[in-house]
Amino acid sequence: MELSTLFETVLWFRLSVLLILGLCFGSFLNVVIYRLPIILNNKWRQQAQEILELPMESSKKLSLSFPSSFCPKCEQKIPWWTNIPLFGYLAVRGKCYSCAQPILLRYPIIELLTAILFVSIGIHYNDSWQILFACSFTAVIIALTFIDLDTFLLPDELTLPLIWAGLLVNLHGLFSSSLEASIFGAVIGYLSLWSIYWVFKLLTGKEGMGYGDFKLLAAIGAWFGWQSLVNVLLISSLLGIVYAITLRLLGKLESGKAIPFGPFLGGGAIASLFFAKFMML
Repeated sequence: MELSTLFETVLWFRLSVLLILGLCFGSFLNVVIYRLPIILNNKWRQQAQEILELPMESSKKLSLSFPSSFCPKCEQKIPWWTNIPLFGYLAVRGKCYSCAQPILLRYPIIELLTAILFVSIGIHYNDSWQILFACSFTAVIIALTFIDLDTFLLPDELTLPLIWAGLLVNLHGLFSSSLEASIFGAVIGYLSLWSIYWVFKLLTGKEGMGYGDFKLLAAIGAWFGWQSLVNVLLISSLLGIVYAITLRLLGKLESGKAIPFGPFLGGGAIASLFFAKFMML
């Protein structure tokens, strides 16, 4: 029996593969979430220095692959065995092997969350192509969610490819009802938040959200069609309200303090992935 056939027909095999892949991809997403904003800030600083003709400041070379994993506190290289997803964190008891400083609990949480979502996709879908693209979509959404929580950024380097990927995977309606629905989903998704942004700004003089939110909703529309957008916005708004009320009750949200909207759009996106048929108008 071919592996692809085994993957599609034998549930325990499919879920086992997705569990392992989810943990590994979750570990990589931790790298993306931490490093990508730094890489972009360095790039923007260099561009500003060039435009303003300022002396170029040297910075340590940093990419998603170089240098190898290191502790952000002591900057010592992390032993390979502590990089084993989830188990590495447990092996060092949540502390850096070199400096013994606590490691953010968020790292294993992201690994576990990615694995759970990958396995859930394997339960929900049988087709190998749908599983591949659904897992890819989920990984990007997780990265965008935590980057936005940390920095209030939804990088074009992730949102724009997500829009184009949504259109491509729906050439034959893999997730949406048709390519036409995906194209309209991207357009309506972008313009709906763009319109709300400008109405709010004209009325209050303040910016209620960023352009990254427009692009993320456009990507969701491209993946699941325009029919799902109303419910995505309803779910996202509800999640945002619950989050804000919870923080306010805990005394962790100051009056007037901004809250990133991207993570809640991400929640609506994941809901679409599993319940798209029920969320369409």
